[in-house]
Amino acid sequence: MRIKGPIRRLAITLSLALGASLAHANPDALVSTQWLADNLEREDVRVIEVSVNPGKFERGHIPGAVNFRWHTDLVDTVSRDIIARDGFEQLLRDAGVSSDTEIVLYGDSNNWFAAWGAWVFDIYGVDNVRLLDGGRNKWEAEGRPLSIRPTSYDAGDITVAEADYSIRAFLPEVVEIASSSDPSAQLVDIRSAAEYEGRIIAPEGVDELSVRAGHIPGAVNVGWSNAVDEDGTFKSAEELRAIYAEAGVDGSKPVITYCRIGERSSHTWFALSKILGYEVKNYDGSWTEYGNSVGVPVTNLAGTVWGGQ
Repeated sequence: MRIKGPIRRLAITLSLALGASLAHANPDALVSTQWLADNLEREDVRVIEVSVNPGKFERGHIPGAVNFRWHTDLVDTVSRDIIARDGFEQLLRDAGVSSDTEIVLYGDSNNWFAAWGAWVFDIYGVDNVRLLDGGRNKWEAEGRPLSIRPTSYDAGDITVAEADYSIRAFLPEVVEIASSSDPSAQLVDIRSAAEYEGRIIAPEGVDELSVRAGHIPGAVNVGWSNAVDEDGTFKSAEELRAIYAEAGVDGSKPVITYCRIGERSSHTWFALSKILGYEVKNYDGSWTEYGNSVGVPVTNLAGTVWGGQ
């Protein structure tokens, strides 16, 4: 039964208060386009673009930025995994990153892949990493300068930690939660309602598919776009708490976010963990792994069974 009226409003208020008391949010997780414009010349600031569309960086980027290619630089090109520690450390050093460097990540597609980059930075314990609020789109919409000049820096000396997978979920853990009557964490599916319900497997035109449609049992659906305003900037912490509390996600339990390949869910991971301070893992295997796995439970509200049919 759906609770309505004053009781529901009271429940959400209590939920918000609980979430606020548990949160350890980072007030410096985001920087504005104006802040970045004012600090571009600082030698201890390194701007890194992580976009999905090939060639976009070369056609124009924020002056002084370096390019991390999501498809090759931040992943293991042999196995489906994130870049190994040694490779990541060398990538950062080549970009001129040292232990005291302030890093600003930005990208196209509403910062999906920049947020994925922030998640990888977090796994390897790299501090002083912030996201450009609104990303590349907002920078361009404001008519701010772009450069086609490649930038190189003297090698940095940063040392990154061993991978900490406390913010990364893997298939066995997700299956255990999906199969439990008393799950240890909340699952948040950030895909579109059509994907969540099983009416489609993936957005039109994408290549990474699963054979099954639907969602992981027990997951709630809060689309990633609910977290941002029209210009792509994140909504306030108060608004975000209310949005997720409406779906029953208040920070009182650990959260696991997922999407199709892990990039959109990184955006929600950033909102929940960095802005609200909740305990969150990103399941980067997401639906392409889960929906192709044998013997796992699937909830399909649309009644489709195989291949979206």
